[in-house]
Amino acid sequence: MLRITVTFVLACLAGGAAASEAASGTFTASKSCEAYASFAKRTNPGAAQLAAGKGYTVREINKADYDWVRVEVPGAEPKLRWVQRDCGAAVLEPMEARSARPPRGSDPAADGGSCSIANRQDSYVLAVTWQPGFCEHFPFKGSKPECDAMNGGKLEAKTLSLHGLWPNKKECGTRYGSCEGQQFSLSKDTIAKIAPWMPNFYYERTFGAYEWNKHGKCQELAPDDYFIKAVSAVRVVNDSEVGKIILGSTGKSIRVDDFFARVKARHGEKVADSLTLVCSQRKYLQEIRVSLPLQFGTDRDLAAMVGNAQPAPARVQGCADEIYIEAAGKD
Repeated sequence: MLRITVTFVLACLAGGAAASEAASGTFTASKSCEAYASFAKRTNPGAAQLAAGKGYTVREINKADYDWVRVEVPGAEPKLRWVQRDCGAAVLEPMEARSARPPRGSDPAADGGSCSIANRQDSYVLAVTWQPGFCEHFPFKGSKPECDAMNGGKLEAKTLSLHGLWPNKKECGTRYGSCEGQQFSLSKDTIAKIAPWMPNFYYERTFGAYEWNKHGKCQELAPDDYFIKAVSAVRVVNDSEVGKIILGSTGKSIRVDDFFARVKARHGEKVADSLTLVCSQRKYLQEIRVSLPLQFGTDRDLAAMVGNAQPAPARVQGCADEIYIEAAGKD
């Protein structure tokens, strides 16, 4: 009986799914590391590895308080591979959104290549970074020159920053992306306009190219117009009560309830419901996500930009009741 029990347990661990749960999101590798078919046995057919700085689609985590993430590794066989959590940083879709999504296969549009067909979006998500919080608590290890500059005191954090403008398709969840489209190319004038709001552009084009290839190709604007619109949207958020709270609280802690109360008082309940705060280690603010409608303008205030957008799936992702707003530079 003992042998049978042990064999059963090992078999479950080998598959890496005995206590696992489905997950959606993106895992960005901060270094090159092994990608295992089985993390229990450490098997790695084809010696697959994640590439530093590259993002991978998340499919599974080994438990709620996970230490292994299962991602899609293009070119690997099998394609789904387990990687250690400390290989990079995962941004996971909140459980509420995962549970609300129709089961895979219940809608043909949610499966296969239809989730990578351009111009099928029904809304957008604007991802706005608080750069000091990201740089201080993301294990970038030299792969983010803007973070090296910020932590070294050579780059200031005077505004919120652009992470990305993501076309969204309800049936596909976070899997809508990586469409066929125009190649990434920006004019010098566009780069100069983007850089103050997306500081990686001061040093390289790697992150911009990634955002374009993953998200930008799925909508109809050309690269120059897409990034200018994304930056314009960030400026609206930066000039709103959201930006005033964050920029006025650097080096301090704020309560999540107080944040949303101030936003609601200034811009209304619709805007407050469109926001998600994203944190690292349940404490440090890294990102603010804004749900936007399919057609949105950037020439007025935040309430006008949010318009008739659907509410965000959750107020917070990975945040406790009180969060800390990092100041730029090393402590």
